[in-house]
Amino acid sequence: MNNEKKLINIALILSLITIIYNLFEGLISVIFGYKDETLSLFGFGVDSFVEVISGAGILHMIFRIKKNNFSEKNKFEKNALKITGISFLLLTFGLVLGALLNFINKTRPETALWGIIISILSIFSMYILLKLKMKVGIDLNSEAIIADAKCTRTCFQLSFILLSASIIYEIFKINYIDSIGALGIAYFSLKEGLEALKKSKNNNFTCSCEKC
Repeated sequence: MNNEKKLINIALILSLITIIYNLFEGLISVIFGYKDETLSLFGFGVDSFVEVISGAGILHMIFRIKKNNFSEKNKFEKNALKITGISFLLLTFGLVLGALLNFINKTRPETALWGIIISILSIFSMYILLKLKMKVGIDLNSEAIIADAKCTRTCFQLSFILLSASIIYEIFKINYIDSIGALGIAYFSLKEGLEALKKSKNNNFTCSCEKC
């Protein structure tokens, strides 16, 4: 029992770290994405902010688990999933529209250097969080925490998309590669949004962006 409480406390700490990290990552990404006209970095930053909403639902769930052994979502968690889903769909629309405008106007980022730096930091951070969350979820036999780990896996994958687009642009200055990277992020945002709305309709604990 003591070991279970310890694992739940670890899950709580990991959830808080995820939320705080995404807030800082989102803020820096949006600022530099806007400043350098890098759509993929800007979209990556907005995605991080949306992940915070999803993380708040998971954090709330863990608090409830600490108090009682709940097996169903409450209103707060369902609303968090709905807001997350709608936000991801709006982000998808914005990224696709932005990419189209960039194609039409032949907009080119000033630099993709910040995209490289932020994505590398994110890859290492998300990998560590992914491994720790998955271990805690398996040890607790918690489908919810395992699903949250899969959420982190999606962030890990998005970081590779941003890194690839940023490196290719920074080295070769290929037109539209930034927009292609933004469309890749839009694809994952669409899947996450639809998954979040779907999960908000059932009562089992899960995460808005589960990717098996």
